[in-house]
Order: sequence, then C-alpha cells, then structure tokens
Amino acid sequence: MADDTVTLTIEQGDERDELTVPTALIDMLREEGDESAAQVVGDVAMIGLAQRIHGAVHHGKGETPEEIEQLDDLTMELFEERFGASFGEMTGHDH
Repeated sequence: MADDTVTLTIEQGDERDELTVPTALIDMLREEGDESAAQVVGDVAMIGLAQRIHGAVHHGKGETPEEIEQLDDLTMELFEERFGASFGEMTGHDH
C-alpha cells in the first residue's frame, strides 16, 4: 500500500502535520505534468480555504463581522496571486 500513496509534511515553526494521500489522486488533480505533489496539495488547500471563507461571508446567516470580511478580501487576493484568476473566475461562483 505504501507504493500507492504519498505522504506530505506541513510545517509551521515547530509544529508539523503529515498527510498521506493516494498517488493516483494527486495524478488525477495534477493540471500540468511537472507539478509536484506538494504543489497539487497546496492548490487544493488554497481552494478549500477560499471556499470556506467565501461561504462564511456570502452564505452565512446574519451580518458578517468586518474582520471576517477583511479576511475574505485578503484570502481572495492571495488566491488570485496563486492562480492568476479570481475565485469567481475559477469557480463560476461570484458575488
């Protein structure tokens, strides 16, 4: 089974986490032939984080606090820097 998976390490300072995923899944998600497993998982993480903050701001109940709206703005700026396209352009879901 070890040959069918890849383990990636996420580090922040002294903290670390490991994530083991199927190699075939990474291959399926790879958009360019030369993307590393780390790049693929990084892209998936950024997309997931952007989806979460988008949902909190645009699909939550009640009024969104200003600091959360600012967090959304920053996340979307970082998203666009990473992908060269806005969240709305990439997902077809824009407000």
